[in-house]
Amino acid sequence: MSLAHRMKTIVRDGFLVKFLVVGGLSFAIDLGLLALLHEVGNVDLWIATPIAFLTSLVFNFFVQKNFTFQSGARAHVSFVKYGALVAFNVVATDVMVNLAAGAGQSYALGKVIATIATTAWNFLLYKHWIFKPAPEPDGDIVDLDASGTPASGPHHRD
Repeated sequence: MSLAHRMKTIVRDGFLVKFLVVGGLSFAIDLGLLALLHEVGNVDLWIATPIAFLTSLVFNFFVQKNFTFQSGARAHVSFVKYGALVAFNVVATDVMVNLAAGAGQSYALGKVIATIATTAWNFLLYKHWIFKPAPEPDGDIVDLDASGTPASGPHHRD
């Protein structure tokens, strides 16, 4: 299957749009909770920031799993993979921000580049690794709904 055909399928099936919307909601939860904790609750930033960030990560995981990709994969297995990706993203973002700053560019430029890069590979890794549809014994792939039952007919591998 060609890359252009795969991209049309991703857009047609709504995965990409849902992924981006859920990501935007996750960011809003992160920032909103941070502001609420710090501005209203007078919680120190060193405490409020990780609470807000981790809350948004948990929200993101469950909504991406159940809404965006409608994955029937075992939650604990997917969550371990998700955690590994989050750890990698933290390191990759830190490297990109510091490389930009070290090259005399704005750290903000590095952050923008890191955000674009992590968003792109996160989508692909969520779809094909973290929330990958379960294979059937005969080699077909079946998309499972939240209860673990087939959501539609099998899709043959290309």
